[in-house]
Amino acid sequence: MTQLPSALSVRESGTGMPLVLLHAFPLNASMWSAQLDGLPGLTGDEARVLAPDLRGFGGTELGADEPSLDAVADDIALLLDAAGIDRAVLGGLSMGGYVALAFARRHPQRLAGLLLANTKATADADQARANRERIATAVLARDSVRLLLDERMAAGQLGPDSGHLLDRVQGMIAAAPPASVAWAQRAMAARQDTLEVLAGVRVPVAVVVGSEDALTPVSEAERMVRAQPAAELTVVPGVGHLSALEAPEEFNAAVRGLLARVAG
Repeated sequence: MTQLPSALSVRESGTGMPLVLLHAFPLNASMWSAQLDGLPGLTGDEARVLAPDLRGFGGTELGADEPSLDAVADDIALLLDAAGIDRAVLGGLSMGGYVALAFARRHPQRLAGLLLANTKATADADQARANRERIATAVLARDSVRLLLDERMAAGQLGPDSGHLLDRVQGMIAAAPPASVAWAQRAMAARQDTLEVLAGVRVPVAVVVGSEDALTPVSEAERMVRAQPAAELTVVPGVGHLSALEAPEEFNAAVRGLLARVAG
């Protein structure tokens, strides 16, 4: 049984349709500042945006569970309970997308809509799993996440025109605790293929990807749309892996389109 950390740190704005946004690895909920500011709209009642720090990141404790994205998905269900929300539009970017798909498998009745940004529904290949374990082992042995900065993880997540965001992303990476980085890497390595889960989703779905995303490329987004033909695909030109940060106006427009489909 999932042991929920003592409290999930959550940023919240607006009063409208519940929209829960799940951050990328190894960042935190501060990456959603443009969505917290922009998506509730001028009147503040277009969306109720909640952006939690996932287990071990930001202001949320890691907890005692073994590494599993299912545990993180269950955290989100308990967060909805605590917030008095029956059903929500759930959006995730990169690792957040993996969690969103795990939530869709475990708690489908609580989904009102699904946003999958810069992510994929396929499991890791052997080489990717081995690399995750390499990183997990190294950061624990060194008690430091310096490896992620030395290997230019921040630069690898950004598109060619997003260098102005480098310091901000590096700062979020540097703030991630080594134990949380290792836990998340092992949880992602253990995740299962969720293409069939996505195919069975019966609520509006939006897929967003940057045209220059080298980590979860356009081909992975197109694979998800083939699995869920009702999904709407948005390819943001010139943008890398962190589309919500790199092109917030275009990203927010795609989210508003999804919210309109859910409301309609």
